[in-house]
Amino acid sequence: MCGIWAIFGSDGEISFQCNSVHKITHRGPDAFRIENINHFPNSCLAFHRLAIVDDLCGMQPMRTFQHPYIYLIYNGEIYNFKELQKTFGFKQDTACDGEIIIHLYAKGGIEFAAKHLDGVFFFCLMDTANRKVYLGRDTFGVRPGFRISTEDGFLAVCSEVKGLIDLSYDNGNASRSSKIEPFLPGHVETYNLDNKGRAVMTERIRYHKIGEEPAYPTFPVSIVGDVKQNIREFFTMAVKKRLMADRRIGCLLSGGLDSSLVTALVVKMAKELDFGYKIQTFSIGMEGSTDLLAARKVSEYLDTEHHEIVFTPEQGVKAVENVIYQLESYDITTIRASVGMYLISQYIKEKTDTTVILSGEGSDEISQGYIYFHKAPSSNEASEESLRLCNDLYMYDVLRADRTTAAWGLEVRVPFLDHRFSSYYLSLPNALKRPKDGIEKHLLRSAFSGLGLLPDEILWRPKEAFSDGVSSVTKSWYEVLQDHIDQQINDQELEDSKAIYTHNAPQTKEALYYRKIFEKFYPDMGQLIPYFWLPKWSQSSDPSARTLKHYKQ
Repeated sequence: MCGIWAIFGSDGEISFQCNSVHKITHRGPDAFRIENINHFPNSCLAFHRLAIVDDLCGMQPMRTFQHPYIYLIYNGEIYNFKELQKTFGFKQDTACDGEIIIHLYAKGGIEFAAKHLDGVFFFCLMDTANRKVYLGRDTFGVRPGFRISTEDGFLAVCSEVKGLIDLSYDNGNASRSSKIEPFLPGHVETYNLDNKGRAVMTERIRYHKIGEEPAYPTFPVSIVGDVKQNIREFFTMAVKKRLMADRRIGCLLSGGLDSSLVTALVVKMAKELDFGYKIQTFSIGMEGSTDLLAARKVSEYLDTEHHEIVFTPEQGVKAVENVIYQLESYDITTIRASVGMYLISQYIKEKTDTTVILSGEGSDEISQGYIYFHKAPSSNEASEESLRLCNDLYMYDVLRADRTTAAWGLEVRVPFLDHRFSSYYLSLPNALKRPKDGIEKHLLRSAFSGLGLLPDEILWRPKEAFSDGVSSVTKSWYEVLQDHIDQQINDQELEDSKAIYTHNAPQTKEALYYRKIFEKFYPDMGQLIPYFWLPKWSQSSDPSARTLKHYKQ
């Protein structure tokens, strides 16, 4: 987890523009570097580093002796870089996984490079010999990326929006909200550079779609006739890949199926690979929350070094403003669920030496785990909804996982969004993936049943939304928020707001409260969120699973 920033063709004072890079220092607390590119005026690359692999030689912008005309900044992990070295006979100057991007590009071009990467990434590659700039992002958008691109050649790139909002461009005539855009997952873009450092886009290619089987050389998994065995093998390998690190690895553990399954496999592999330390696990909730109780059972079963963080209603409410600043979102369910993850990340940073954390994000989208999937009219519609959620993940749950952890200089890894596991699971017959016998994710649960990996009460524990699982038994997190917000927003203010915020107009006081905080940090940028996350096939106007009949039962 790092932070990248780049600017090309700036008409403003370049030293002033470069001050914006310091707004993403949290993403890379270990080192910082900024480099102006020779012979390209008004252009520079900058990088904040969190050192996970090759602490000595992994600083960026990266160049190699073999290809000195290529500059690379990237945020991500390329899990198959050693397999690619063997396949193509590449000789690397460093032990960094990302260096492989330079060699792949030099061999076959940018689309060739992106198609061969098994991992998560957002990169900016500059080819000074051919006067080109390339941007690329992983298939699910696990690593964040934003850019400003104008017709007259101004290009700015950053891991987060906050690193772009103070830049001047287009002679001050353009609206910021219409210019700062998320870089689309699964795409690469090509820009031509002129002698003034201006970058004009010439091509955008979607190199990989969610659900498509990738064809790159990576860790082998043989497909057999037993679907459940295939699921086990693909997911086990997805977890194993993500243990690539020179820093201590831990797990977020809510006690639900997804995080418990990830943790069980990490613990098992840590013993097999002789990590030399116990896996630290972390759970959070208000006093007496169901997540804390379930996570404690999993930790005892797996014998982890477990940490419980209990937060008060006051601490949760106080954190909301910082959470919205870090998220760059005003989506209701994203914010509710992010507070606990933000507070637990703060604890990990301040109280432990764990830096890489594995988490269960992505499972509900891949395996139809949300409770509203019980109401799907048909298997086909359920699968279509699953794919839609996967394509939008980068704006919701994946965004939450990245920003709340990156805010505290941690790196989150999400094995459920592994290319091979996800493409296999999504390719299965629609009827197999639907909830069965009143239980969501039945196929995933049954694939790991009977192995002793987890207690049955955890393996078959019903789904709870993250923001619900952290709730106290006496007063829910939802109720805490509503009580606080009722004192901040009145009925008339809510009614008036619908004329002010025409895109995603607030329908509740909670929505308006979050929007006002968002606008304070990111004025007129409401378009960053295309819609509010809501359950489908439901009449509810609230995103919480608690409103669904199946949940109440």
